Amino acid sequence: MAQLTLEHLSLGYEGTEILHDLNLSVDAGDYLCIVGENGSGKSTLMKTILGLAAPLSGKVLWGDGLRRNEIGYLPQQTVVQRDFPASVWEIVLSGCQARCGLRPFYSRAEKALAQSNLQKLGLESLKNRCYRELSGGQQQRVLLARALCATQKILLLDEPVSGLDPVVTGELYRLIASLNREGTTVLMISHDIDAAVRYASHVLHIGSNVFFGTKDAYEASPLYRRFTEGGEAHV
Repeated sequence: MAQLTLEHLSLGYEGTEILHDLNLSVDAGDYLCIVGENGSGKSTLMKTILGLAAPLSGKVLWGDGLRRNEIGYLPQQTVVQRDFPASVWEIVLSGCQARCGLRPFYSRAEKALAQSNLQKLGLESLKNRCYRELSGGQQQRVLLARALCATQKILLLDEPVSGLDPVVTGELYRLIASLNREGTTVLMISHDIDAAVRYASHVLHIGSNVFFGTKDAYEASPLYRRFTEGGEAHV
């Protein structure tokens, strides 16, 4: 079942179109990796999907009963966010805010969900630690746990391994793949085409050329060969 459909979507900013007439659908359980040259519109596309930016034309349609406030989103971190003076528990639990409605407090079920996601991501021992004291990889795990509190259905991740060392990067990629195998749909922007091919079920490559299809079809495409054989696999 399609959880997300883009119909004739065109994007741009400052009067310049950067992506024209994009059509695709993402089914429940898919792992879509979005790659492309710098400045091709990857982050703009994700912001448009989230409703944080308006398209020039076209539609973003949600299925499977999803609403915008039920989407788990992990944006690129800023320096200010890395220094946020809150506990791990407070940040993870804040992912349940959209579930509270007008209630000024978290329910027992919401606290149990936050605790479950702490366990799932191996963060129990860090529960009472201050977020800004954690390593980059630990911080990303915390933010991923927070995103999981918003939804169990779909995660949108904007370069979640940016700035992490290779070992931690591999661990986080494997963790995201594990969540996908358990049934969570993943849309991830990545600068690393090699990783996209390794973990994704589908690939969207945007830029001067656009490709959308399965990982296998992408790997067999001239576009993939041009970027990898030309030494441009990291864009």
